[in-house]
Amino acid sequence: MQVALLSDIHGNLPALEAVVADIQTREVDWIVNLGDSLSGPLYPFETAEFLMRQNWLHLKGNHERQLLTQPIEKQGLSDAYAFHILKDVHFKWLAGLPESIDLAGKLYCCHGSVRSDTEYFLHSVTDRGEVVSATAMEVLDRLAGVNFPAVACGHTHLPAWHLALNGAMVVNPGSVGLPAYDDEHPVYHRVESNDVRASYMLIRLNEFPVGVEIVRIAYDHQSVAKRALKNSRADWASALQFGVLGKEVSL
Repeated sequence: MQVALLSDIHGNLPALEAVVADIQTREVDWIVNLGDSLSGPLYPFETAEFLMRQNWLHLKGNHERQLLTQPIEKQGLSDAYAFHILKDVHFKWLAGLPESIDLAGKLYCCHGSVRSDTEYFLHSVTDRGEVVSATAMEVLDRLAGVNFPAVACGHTHLPAWHLALNGAMVVNPGSVGLPAYDDEHPVYHRVESNDVRASYMLIRLNEFPVGVEIVRIAYDHQSVAKRALKNSRADWASALQFGVLGKEVSL
């Protein structure tokens, strides 16, 4: 059984469409969207409309939870942009999404880690704000007793895989729509993929250990960076144009 894993689309419809076009050339039994689908200064309305038409498995990520529960005055810029554009039908769809999925007892899907939608699973942040690979014991702890052949997570926007001490293959497909971002928690840090292509993952659950393939897809990232810049998000424009933060974008 082959599963396509997508995560962290963040309203980047052109990237999503490029990923879907590639998936359609492959033999895939399931498509799972691990969440954080809409928030950001790009195309939240159009992305919601697209996703609602797909016969996929979809999860809530932390940004879906924030859109649904945080007062607008407490929302960050990315959530607030989506909040003002989305309609009631979109919020109703988001509210009905699960926080985790058990796929045939073979694959457990979550957004962050098993125990939190904001906890990094395969990476950790040091006291100095460095993003590093999680240790084997950290990964085992974040599994929180879940025992599946494979566990899928998103949230960090970094594609990675790790064969855990309990034998589970823990995978992160990276981000479809946003290759870099920064965060204040637990300390200020930057997550940068240094790759402007959309990222998703194919996993083969009938193999042992579980087969993993990271897939990178080129798309017109410059036009999307231009839209971010037009919507006063220079940070997103840099991420989309260069795969890192802090570079000046002129499009």
